Amino acid sequence: MHTVEEAGQITGTRDRVYDIIWFTERSLSNALRLETYIEDAERDGDQELAEFFRKAQAESKKGGERGKQLLATRLNSGS
Repeated sequence: MHTVEEAGQITGTRDRVYDIIWFTERSLSNALRLETYIEDAERDGDQELAEFFRKAQAESKKGGERGKQLLATRLNSGS
């Protein structure tokens, strides 16, 4: 677990809104990338792998959606 100082060194900022934006973008980008992996697995007839990637994609989408909700709340409240 990172302390506030450590997080600031990693991201270059201690801005929590930036951190939410970064997380949300990465989650949604991952969901898009996983679509290619799902298609690859299906093309090769590997339904087990395709399902694995579908579940991972669903989790990434959930993270992205939750990030968008948090971002909206924080921007609306000025935090």
